[in-house]
This record gives sequence, structure tokens and C-alpha cells, in this order.
Amino acid sequence: MNSVTVFCGAHPGRAEDYANAAAELGRAIAQANLRLVYGGAGFGLMGAVADAALSAGGTVIGVIPESLGGREVAHTGLTELHVVPDMHRRKALMAELGDAFVALPGGLGTAEEFLEVLTWAKLGLHRKPCVLLDVHGYYRSLLAFLDDAVHEGFFVPDTSQRVIVCQKADQVVTALDGEMGNQ
Repeated sequence: MNSVTVFCGAHPGRAEDYANAAAELGRAIAQANLRLVYGGAGFGLMGAVADAALSAGGTVIGVIPESLGGREVAHTGLTELHVVPDMHRRKALMAELGDAFVALPGGLGTAEEFLEVLTWAKLGLHRKPCVLLDVHGYYRSLLAFLDDAVHEGFFVPDTSQRVIVCQKADQVVTALDGEMGNQ
């Protein structure tokens, strides 16, 4: 494994623990000598994960659509910044560049990105690990939805079992190491 794609909010959220978890994850990724791939913004949880990885000597690749990059939201201190035409290309490039996916807390975009890569895994389009960093139970409703979808017969348990749930940032790299060793 060389790269971890992280999906997360462009806002910091209400709890300070969200930004702390983002920073811890960024440091952990850098200290494991992995590249961080993320949405390219310089603020919110996106900025926290990128800044921490950069401060720890890591390589950080941002992918941002033209419509957002032009509004001065792009992080200007990244190792690489890819400006792409639209959100579809952003998600495709982030998926292509990452060997694993991790979702920190975030909003609709974060949930949509994570569910899309989980769907791709279900369809057999990739075998990359999919991790939720469930800071203070943030993803309990999403996990309940996945359980309900299995219970109601909309997909098999294998799909929801693909989701690795970690409560702390330091558990993520360890979990990813274990997953990559099992493939």
C-alpha cells in the first residue's frame, strides 16, 4: 500500500475532537510513509488532515474541481494539487490514486464519496479497504442503515462487512496494514 484516500468535511464540525482526529490521522499516514490523497481544500477537516501530514513530513496530494479551486479554497502548500474539471473527475482520480479509503466525519459529500467506493467494492470494481473513522459514534446512523439494508434484503452481509470501523486515528493504519496483508 502506498496511498490512502481520505474523505472528510470542508467544515470543522462542532466538536474539537473531529479536527483532532483529522490531524492524528494525517500524522499517522505520514509516519507510516503513506501518501495522503484528499479533496484539496485548505480548511475544515480537509485542512487539518493535510496540514498534519505535511508537518509530519508526508506527501499530500489534493484533488479539487475547477469550480472550487478558483474560489481560493485550494490548499496552496501541498506536494501536488490536481485541478480537475468537475466533481465526477475528482472522485475518479481520488479513487485511482488511493490504495485504501478512509472517511472522517463530514457531510453529504463525504458520505456520498464513501458510499460510492463501497458500492464499487460490492460490484467487484476494486478490493481496496474501506474504513470509517467513527469519532464519538459519528457514523452510528450510517452503520445502522447498512445493517438495516442487509436485514431488509437489499444487499448481502458481505457488503457491510467490507466496512472497517475504527474509533481512533491510530487504529486506522494498523487496520489497513492488516487488511492489505489479508489480500
